[in-house]
Amino acid sequence: MAEIHLKDIAHAYVPGEYALKSMDHIWQDGSAYALLGPSGCGKTTLLNIISGLLKPSEGQVLFDGKDVTGADTAHRNIAQVFQFPVIYDTMTVRENLAFPLKNRGMAPADINGRVEEVAGLLEISDRLDSRATGLTADAKQIISLGRGLVRTDVNAILFDEPLTVIDPHLKWQIRSKLKDLHRQFSHTMVYVTHDQTEALTFADKVVVMNAGEVLQVGTPEDLFERPAHTFVGYFIGSPGMNFLDVELDGSRAVLGDQSIDLKQAPAKKSGVQLGIRPEFLDFADQGISCQVTSLEDLGRHRIASVSISGQSAKVIVPSGKPVPSENAMLSFDPDHTLLYTDGYLEESLR
Repeated sequence: MAEIHLKDIAHAYVPGEYALKSMDHIWQDGSAYALLGPSGCGKTTLLNIISGLLKPSEGQVLFDGKDVTGADTAHRNIAQVFQFPVIYDTMTVRENLAFPLKNRGMAPADINGRVEEVAGLLEISDRLDSRATGLTADAKQIISLGRGLVRTDVNAILFDEPLTVIDPHLKWQIRSKLKDLHRQFSHTMVYVTHDQTEALTFADKVVVMNAGEVLQVGTPEDLFERPAHTFVGYFIGSPGMNFLDVELDGSRAVLGDQSIDLKQAPAKKSGVQLGIRPEFLDFADQGISCQVTSLEDLGRHRIASVSISGQSAKVIVPSGKPVPSENAMLSFDPDHTLLYTDGYLEESLR
C-alpha cells in the first residue's frame, strides 16, 4: 500500500486546453477513495495518471514520497480493474485468479491458498475449476475483480467503473464485498464512478470532480452536510440541494419581500445564493410563505415542489405528514442553511 501524492498535476491532451486542471492532493495510505463526477469530467484521466497509463503534462505523482511520474504501470505495482472484464476465456477461474501471482514467481502452495481465500470472499469457490468461457458478463467481471484483489503486495488497486456490466440487483452485494475486503486487507483503493450511491457506500472519502477540477474531497457526511461548491450540493443527493438567489441585509437573507435570519453575517455581499437541502426544509405554522406546485409520492416519503418568491425549491415530506394546499409556510433549519458566493461555500459560515 502507498500514500499517493498528486503534486501540482495537470493534463492537456491539446496544448492549452486542460482536461485536468491543476491540483495538489495527498491520498492516505490504506484509505478507500471514490472519484465521482459526470461523464467527461476528468475521472478516468486522473485514474490513468495514477496508474501510469498516462503521464501528466504538469506536476509529479509520488508514491510514499518517491517520484513515479515517469514510471510505467508495472513499476508502480498497481492493480487495475477496468469497466469491462479482462480475463482469459481459455483458462479456468482458478487459473485466471492465479495468473498475476504466477507472473511474480509466488510458490504454488501460496498461490493456491491466496486464490482459495479470494474466491471464498467473492463466493465463487464452486466455480474455480470451470472454464471462464461461457460465463455471464457479471461472473466474468467478478473474476476480473478477483484478479485485482488477489495480490497482497500492491501499492494501490484502481477500479474504473467496474460495476457497469453488473446487473443492478448484484451491485449492492459486490460493493459490500469490496468494502469488506478493504476493511480486511487495508489496500489503498481508488474507485471511479458517476453513480453517487456507489461512491458514497464504498469510499472513506469521495473526490467530487467537474469540468476537470476537483471541487471537494470529503467524507459522505461532509459532502451532504456542507458541500463546498454548488455543483457538489446539486450532484449529491436526490433531489439535490436547493439554491435560491438572495440579497443580503446584515445577517438576513432577503427573498423578495421575505427574509431569513442567518447565524452570522457573511463576508461577501454580491453573487450570493442560499443553499439548503430538501431534507432540512419543513412545512410549519410560521416561516417563509410559499406555494406548493406539485407533489410526488415515493412511498416512504413525498417530494413537494414549491415556489418561494418566484424561485423553485424541493421539500422532502415524511410519509403521513400533511402538505398544506394553500397558505403554506416553510421553516429553514438554521444549522443547515448555507450561503454560496460565486458557487463556493462562504468561508465565514464553514
